[in-house]
Amino acid sequence: MAVAQAAQHNREFFWRRLHTLSGVIPVGLFLLEHLFTNATALGGAAAFNEAVQAIQSLPLLHVIEFVFIFLPITYHGVFGLYVAFVSGYNANRYSFSRNVMFVLQRVTGIITFVFIIFHLWTTRFSGNAPSFDMVHELVTDNAYFAFMIVGVIAATFHFSNGLWSFAIHWGITVGRRAQRITAWVTMIMFVVLAAVGVASLIAFRMNV
Repeated sequence: MAVAQAAQHNREFFWRRLHTLSGVIPVGLFLLEHLFTNATALGGAAAFNEAVQAIQSLPLLHVIEFVFIFLPITYHGVFGLYVAFVSGYNANRYSFSRNVMFVLQRVTGIITFVFIIFHLWTTRFSGNAPSFDMVHELVTDNAYFAFMIVGVIAATFHFSNGLWSFAIHWGITVGRRAQRITAWVTMIMFVVLAAVGVASLIAFRMNV
């Protein structure tokens, strides 16, 4: 019985570590790439279309997308839902503010997973070639635009705050001072990334 419990604990530990790692590499890197590709829309339709074309011209793009984007996102999202619904809360371990962040991390994880599926369905798997005009047509719908803003804010918070817990779980920030500094850095990162994402959506909507 003890051996079986230890084996189960080791498996759980492995999958949770893999989950936190996948949230940074490659899912987090993909989020950053996606945000800054969309940010080229601030320079106009031609700049965005050129950036998209550069990505579309990558060799073995479909293999890269499947192996390094779709599979990790699916794993991170599905296992994240499992964690969100089975994890207890840390009332005795962290301060009230960190417990709020703990709850927000799980809520934004669920929102982000739904957002990614919807976003991919209406863009990558829509059957239409990705372009500035395609995104512009989508975001002119007020409900879609509002949902995209919520999704971008949720995704950037989930990634940024996730870096804080990633640094702890992987032994990067051990002391409380290091954790406090990391908390401030990741929240500043969240504000910056969310601002970039929302500004890009506005650029698409305004058709600059």
